[in-house]
Formats: sequence, C-alpha cells, structure tokens
Amino acid sequence: MHDARIDALARQLVRYSTSLKKGEKVLIDLYDVPDSIGLALIREARAKGALPFIRIHQSRLTREMLKGAEDGQYSVLAKHLLAEMSDMDAYIAIRGGYNISETSDVPAERMRLAMKHMRPVLDHRVKKTKWCVLRWPSPSMAQQASMSTEAFEDFYFKVCLLDYKALVPAMNALKKLMEKTDRVEITGPGTDLRFSIKDVGAIVCGGNYNIPDGEVFTAPVKNSVEGYVTYNAPTIYQGIGFDGIRLEFEKGKIVKADAGAKTKALNKILDTDDGSRYIGEFALGFHPVIREPMRDILFDEKIAGSFHFTPGQAYEDADNGNRSQVHWDMVNIQRKDYGGGEVYFDGKLIRKDGIFLPKALAKLNG
Repeated sequence: MHDARIDALARQLVRYSTSLKKGEKVLIDLYDVPDSIGLALIREARAKGALPFIRIHQSRLTREMLKGAEDGQYSVLAKHLLAEMSDMDAYIAIRGGYNISETSDVPAERMRLAMKHMRPVLDHRVKKTKWCVLRWPSPSMAQQASMSTEAFEDFYFKVCLLDYKALVPAMNALKKLMEKTDRVEITGPGTDLRFSIKDVGAIVCGGNYNIPDGEVFTAPVKNSVEGYVTYNAPTIYQGIGFDGIRLEFEKGKIVKADAGAKTKALNKILDTDDGSRYIGEFALGFHPVIREPMRDILFDEKIAGSFHFTPGQAYEDADNGNRSQVHWDMVNIQRKDYGGGEVYFDGKLIRKDGIFLPKALAKLNG
C-alpha cells in the first residue's frame, strides 16, 4: 500500500522548500532510498511545470570509490558534477543509508582528497541553487534512535512535515535579536564560552534548506572565542563516532581537544587545514519534536533546547571569514534533563535550561 505521507513530503519539498517554478530544472539526488520517494518527487516537480533530473547513488559503491580515490580521477569527476550542477535551478537530495559507518574505514587522506575536489560543487549548489537536503528513514536510523522501524518512521514524518511556516515569525525575531547582539556567553555543565557575533548576520532555517529544520545560525567573530565547551550529544564525522568531545579555545582557536579514547582521531580531523581549529557556525536549535540525539546531524542540530558550535567552514551568508574543508556540527543540549544551561546576549539571559525567555521567542519553545 502506498504511504500518503510520501506524497505530502514531496509536495512540501517542491512547493515550499524549493518553491519550484515552471521551466526550472531540478536535480533529484537519491542515496539508498526506495523508488517511491523518487517517483513522488518527479511527479510533483512535473505537476509544477519543472524539469526533473535524477542521480542515483549506492553507499557501498561510493565507499569503494573513495577507498581508491586518486587526484586525477576526482578532478575529472568534480568537473562533470560541477557542469551538471551549473545547469540546475534547484537541488533536492534524499539521503538514506543502511550503515551509518559505511565510510569509517576510508583512509583519511583519500577522504580529504575527495572533499577538496567536491568543495566547488557543494559551494555552487549552496550559493547558486534553491536546495533542500534530508535523510530517509531506514532500520539503521531507527536503531541509532533506539526505536522500532515503524515507530521511527512515524517520528520521521511527524518531524519532517512540521508546519515550519508557523515558526517563521518567532524565528525572525530571534534573527533580529542576534543581529543586534555583540557579546554571547554560554554556561552549563562543562561549558563556559564567551565570544562576539557583532555584524556577522544571522540566518533563519525554516524548512527551506534542510528537512528537518528549526534553527537560527550565525558565526562568532573568528578570533573572539574564549573558554571551553563540552558536547553532551554524540556525533559522527567521516564515519567515526565520537562521544563527550571537549574543546578549549584561546583567541578563537581550538588549543586543546579531547574525546577520550578517540582524542587522536579527533585532533587528526581538526588538523585538516588552517581553518579547522576555528569556529564557523553558532546556532540555536528548537525543533519541538526532536528531543534526543541519534548521531544524525540533520536531526541532532535541531534538537529542542540545543546549540551547536561548529569547527570549520563558515557559511558565506553569515560569514566570519573562516575557510576549511571541515564543517563539523557538534551539539550541546541545555534542557534540564541534560543538565541545563544558560545563553546570554549582551549580559541578558535569553534562554535558560533550553527555554527561551523573551515573549517574542515563546513559540520556539514548542
């Protein structure tokens, strides 16, 4: 039996997230997902008069390519992918996965080589197209979330089909507040951070780029970060799982990084390039349905009552000038059930234990 929620999701992606228009070209990028979502997206795009193009990936084949990645090979591949992306007006990616750690044994130098060549493709997609990226529910994701497959699918559609538009007024109020702020202070168990966000700008994420969504982000002035942070949500990067990461900062730079038995692996990633030890993004997350981490960053960075503080590349629409091959969203949850915490803007308490205090932001509390 066909699941009507798939059609609803396709409608949201085509009509709201990317707002496809007649004659626009959209690349539909599918990674380990069933035909049903691809069919729904193609049909919905055509219903709007858009022109769908499709690309299909399999994670085990991608892993095999990465394990033997060569400079000349990925240079040619990136050239063709960039030419394809340059022809597109919009991009929708649905990313499934049977094994979250599929690329964990890809040598780090091969991964860096591939990321270097693919960066222009990613940059063009982000800067020049209307785009939206989301995961697809799988038994692997359900296992990560410690849920049955059926329960996780119900959770997934509830999360993805949230009425994001209803949150936009409060999100715009948070954006305005961020853009008026100079000094930010964040405190909590294992965390005491201080930095400036003056004149950087802030961006509302209300279902137009990532699904699930539910954050407003900016970036710290590059050299302003002082103090330390402990991330209480588990994370995964380049196929490697990390828990309890703790970072210390001086003049914006990560001067000490600890992850227990994986400290060496953590520091190897943070030594990727000159920008990977500086922060490229600071964001407050508030999706009312997402409350627990599951090592999937598109979900985890939106957790209600959370913030993420991201080593690496800054987004150019909220730019502190930091450039890196790395962009690693690491999450701290500040609700009472995770130990609590405070966020201050210019000395004023804005959020306590995951709850926004200003009246204009109340709808972001769920």
